[in-house]
Amino acid sequence: MEQGSFGYSVTNYNRLTEQLLNKVLKLGQKIAEKKGKKTKIMEVCGTHTVAFSRSGIAQLLSDVLDLRSGPGCPICVTHQQDLDYMISLSRIKEVIIVTFGDLLRVPGSFTSLEKEKAKGADVHICYSPLEAIDLAAANTQKEIVLLGIGFETTAPTIATALAQAREKGLKNFSIYSTLKLVPPALEALLHEKKFDLDGLVLPGHVSTVLGSNTFDFIAQKYALPCVVAGFEPLDLLMGLYYLLNSIMEEKAELTNAYAHIVKEKGNKTAKEIINLFFEEGETLWRGFASIPGSGLKLRTEYNDFEARSRFNNLEIPQTEVFSGCSCGDIITGKLTPFDCLLFNTSCTPLTPVGPCMVSSEGACSAYYQYRQQTQQEILLH
Repeated sequence: MEQGSFGYSVTNYNRLTEQLLNKVLKLGQKIAEKKGKKTKIMEVCGTHTVAFSRSGIAQLLSDVLDLRSGPGCPICVTHQQDLDYMISLSRIKEVIIVTFGDLLRVPGSFTSLEKEKAKGADVHICYSPLEAIDLAAANTQKEIVLLGIGFETTAPTIATALAQAREKGLKNFSIYSTLKLVPPALEALLHEKKFDLDGLVLPGHVSTVLGSNTFDFIAQKYALPCVVAGFEPLDLLMGLYYLLNSIMEEKAELTNAYAHIVKEKGNKTAKEIINLFFEEGETLWRGFASIPGSGLKLRTEYNDFEARSRFNNLEIPQTEVFSGCSCGDIITGKLTPFDCLLFNTSCTPLTPVGPCMVSSEGACSAYYQYRQQTQQEILLH
């Protein structure tokens, strides 16, 4: 028998999903009647943004929920200054850039990695950071620079690549780390208090590494209900159901609705290898000013692997931010993609102005692909 998620048959899974959707809708309606407005919830993770959109849940609940994207898309939060530095690295003749595919088309101030590749830059698209180690071993006359993009979820694999480079004595391998930490970004976001969130859906993948208890401060310090959720439709709805119950009962609490995957203390092994090679440091984020303690920087003893030190005489163009691009406001929940004047006009997947339209986890890309459907069109499918 064909199985759905949670081990249910597809028929039972679909039935349970529909039942839970109706419960969430009714609960959302009660809260809307009580408060006189939609419930505003931020889904922190870019994968959640895509999942809510692709499943149709966001559209079907749009009358009662105002879902906002958060700073959980790694490509989207990468600062323009870092993009320009990476692109400049690709212009060095002896350098091979290793990067995830999403980054290729993100516009820098004047060009992109894709355009530089077309001009002859050696840019290798990888599915795993460990591919950079094989490239370094096979191309000893070249400098291999791994672009370290991501959050706590990606960091262990990049740390593993560093461990292998050290073990193999690779002198031609370095990383340009823009690895970021989610909790300090949420702290900075909530500290602003510039908009009235009712609750947060917390990232499942990051929580797998850090542990659900890492996010206790959201409920304790900011009196905001929050839930750790998975990514399948039933996961999403279960997370929303728990979160809306907390909001309805006015309980500032953290609920782990992904407990079969996420543990309270996270993954000890993953955290140990991160801490072996990296330490917390100040870093730039799109949509924020520089946030103290929100980045992962190589420890001093591993500075030989730091691309910034290895290529410290690099000429970087003056960073420019594109006029009219609302990506910074979208990933901090201040706007939705529909609020951006460039959305689906001058900014499309074929002609992206900002990273939110390029990345597979970007809010603008998700809205463009999925959220232009009406509720009726979704129900027909």
